[in-house]
Amino acid sequence: MTSTAIQNKPRPSPDNYLTVRGHSEFLCTPLEKEDYGLQAMASTSPAKWHLAHTTWFFETFILKPFYPDYQSPQPQFEYLFNSYYNGIGEQYPRHQRGLLSRPAVDEVMQYRKQVDEHICALIENHESRFSSDIFNRLELGCHHEQQHQELFFTDLKYCWFQNPLAPAYTDSAMPDSPDLGPMGWQTFKAQLAEIGHHSAHGFCFDNELPRHPHYVTDFRIADRLVSNGEFLEFIHDDGYQRPELWLADGWSQLAELNSGSHANPAPLYWTLRDGRWYEYTFYGLSELDYQRPVSHLSAYEADAYARWKNCRLPTEFEWELSMGNANQSDAAANSPGEQQFQVHPQSCDIVGNLWQWTSSAYSPYPGFKAAAGAIGEYNGKFMANQLVLRGGSIATSPGHYRHSYRNFFYPPDQWQFTGLRLAQDV
Repeated sequence: MTSTAIQNKPRPSPDNYLTVRGHSEFLCTPLEKEDYGLQAMASTSPAKWHLAHTTWFFETFILKPFYPDYQSPQPQFEYLFNSYYNGIGEQYPRHQRGLLSRPAVDEVMQYRKQVDEHICALIENHESRFSSDIFNRLELGCHHEQQHQELFFTDLKYCWFQNPLAPAYTDSAMPDSPDLGPMGWQTFKAQLAEIGHHSAHGFCFDNELPRHPHYVTDFRIADRLVSNGEFLEFIHDDGYQRPELWLADGWSQLAELNSGSHANPAPLYWTLRDGRWYEYTFYGLSELDYQRPVSHLSAYEADAYARWKNCRLPTEFEWELSMGNANQSDAAANSPGEQQFQVHPQSCDIVGNLWQWTSSAYSPYPGFKAAAGAIGEYNGKFMANQLVLRGGSIATSPGHYRHSYRNFFYPPDQWQFTGLRLAQDV
């Protein structure tokens, strides 16, 4: 990923950098030391690894090339905490990150402190010679850390879900959800829409560029997300047992689940006990709230539900067009530890509750070019076999979201904060 050009941007300050870095450590406040090393599946990473990897990013892409005589506290960190940058070197196997009992948590925190001190010194001492390359990498590194702040929650929740004690992230009570009311629709006429990030609006990742025209036909889109209660109707109508509703890959995956111990297929974190549905959240295990947006769906589940409703998933272009003037701060306003899946007063507005699956393949925009070197591996090499999600979620960090943001995951993935918005042809 790359940021937009440095033109007219203010010189970065240590305060901005340290605010982002400090937020990562603040999120770990409720954890015990034993929680830092959990890795329940290969797709998740331990909290300790997230803290170290984001530090490795600043060290690798800023300090090593731009800070004279910088010395890493442990040369093997380049191997242990490299995620997927083949241009940097080999990586410790992803599925074994939970085996790294060393470095200990305290050593990782000391590693973060050392890198922070050097980054702040670099910012303060560079004066007028502060190059656009360093600025863009700092900005990219901060947004990269914010991505891992969201992954911290998604990964921790999946790991804690494996524990019969159903650990809670917060001691506060889960807030009541407002009545969503009937689903409404917004209709849009066919038009040539401008899609992608506008260069005047600050930072973006390279997969949001270049801004380009895209023709969109007549469509309508729901004004809120699908709720738990509405999805429960799909389950009661044997939605998980009807092959005509499912994409072939989704049906095959469902068949594998049905042959195992999943006697009651449902969204991830739903549990059926004595005829009543419960959902695991960061408040612990609670009775299913019918008004809360249904979450942690795979793209296959979202698509099957849409077919059941004689609807479809929106394309990412329809989603971006329909976003309109929705409040960009919605996604950043919520703290996952305090407002788990709490809907907004605007009755599930376009953004801010859950990432929403689209039917669009994650592919490059016309004219897309990845950055040169290892840093160019951030986005471009993943543009295959994944779908785009839009909208941000309650786990998205403050200041990180924008309407052109293109998140992407594989269709079977459920452990992210993913929900469902319906669309129809007109």
